[in-house]
Amino acid sequence: MSPTDASAPSPPFSTIPVYVPPMGARPPFQRTGLTAMMRSSRDLLSNLPVDAFLWHTKTWDFFGRKIHLFNAPDLVREVFVARNAAFERKSPQQLTAFEPLIGDGLLVSDGETWRHRRAAVGPIVHGRNVPAFVPGMVEAALEWRARWQLFADAGRPVDVVHEMGCLTAEIISRSIFGRTLGIEHTGEIAAAFARYQEVADQLALAEMLRLPSWVPRPGRLGPAREARRIHRIIDAIIDDRIEARSGGDGDEGCLIDRLFDAKDETGRPLDREAIRNEAMVIFLAGHETTANTLSWAFFLLSQAGWARAALHAEVDEALAGGPPDNAGIAALTYTRAVVEETLRLYPPIPLIAREAVEDATVGDTHVAKGSLVLALPWLIHRHPHLWWRAPDFIPERFLPGETRPRKDQYLPFALGPRVCPGMTFGLVEATLCLAVLSHAFELEPLQGTRVEPVCRLTLKPGNSLPMMVRARRQEAGAAA
Repeated sequence: MSPTDASAPSPPFSTIPVYVPPMGARPPFQRTGLTAMMRSSRDLLSNLPVDAFLWHTKTWDFFGRKIHLFNAPDLVREVFVARNAAFERKSPQQLTAFEPLIGDGLLVSDGETWRHRRAAVGPIVHGRNVPAFVPGMVEAALEWRARWQLFADAGRPVDVVHEMGCLTAEIISRSIFGRTLGIEHTGEIAAAFARYQEVADQLALAEMLRLPSWVPRPGRLGPAREARRIHRIIDAIIDDRIEARSGGDGDEGCLIDRLFDAKDETGRPLDREAIRNEAMVIFLAGHETTANTLSWAFFLLSQAGWARAALHAEVDEALAGGPPDNAGIAALTYTRAVVEETLRLYPPIPLIAREAVEDATVGDTHVAKGSLVLALPWLIHRHPHLWWRAPDFIPERFLPGETRPRKDQYLPFALGPRVCPGMTFGLVEATLCLAVLSHAFELEPLQGTRVEPVCRLTLKPGNSLPMMVRARRQEAGAAA
């Protein structure tokens, strides 16, 4: 596809100022061997060379196991849509990384387990149910606006990565459990998720080498410990809801009660462990990935003056009469475009991996059973033949009236049968939080802060992002 095809913007876009956000250091050639493995354990994207964005297909041999990368929309669609049954199993790395936290939840399950769970959970998190959670999103965002006013008044920086982790943890807690966590517990959860990512086994070397289960796997001890800390918090909340329900206090507005009532296509309800695992999947999807997107969005806006001005003009008008509601979301077109462009440049899950459960052919490539297939939104979202000024930050490409990119070209939420069911929730959550906070504040990175993408389980702007918070209008902060 050339820049004049479906993804290309109209001619006025050529006047958009040039701003190329950080992509991280790229080696001149692809690293292999032990060096590559060690770097991947710290950052999954660090071995991709400067020409990787132009790749069409690539194949490696890892101790007898083939790894195939597909970096073209038609091939991506073939793997994840047309031939999904052959590639539905998650990779050993993703299973090892996520199972301590979410067990057999939808994110990592396959086969009959996945089909039963999808039938039970899919309708609960469907986009049509999102309007019911908008008031809680706005309420939490307003609380954080008041919190940030204290930082602005004191001239103190905020760690945006941590703050967005706490905010989204609060929102998803109210949505799932129908209760407020409070800054102490949201901070505990955000910190626990951060620690989990730091210790998660990203390489799954024993699984990649197909070593027997009795071989010790010391890399699993750290993730198991951090997962238990998170589980204790979530289990306590679930127990509270069980007790409340036994007393006749049901709440159809919270997701956990809907999980208690959910049934698969055979009419079977979910057991206690399945409910916890699916609650964790929803929590992870609505917390970590949205927090990363918001952190990146605030950084990008701080560097792109024209985009910041356009967003401020929009939110000043849209929020002039008060906080946004379901009807007001439609007016936040530029704000949403900033979110979608942020997802293009920094997809929260920048690498999608599957294991072939049978022999298959993708394009001209034979994929043997047991081989791994990869699609990297990080690469395909920046492919110069697919996107106009691919490395540049241009929210305008996602404005209404512009041609939408194809689903196999823009896949921040994956695609096919396993597309993220919480996609609409995440987009609305990020748009509302960005609008409410940007209405009151401008953010600027603390002097000397170096921002580079780092990918462990998700793609983050480092472990922290210190930024100064400056009130745009004193009355906005006071009104909160």
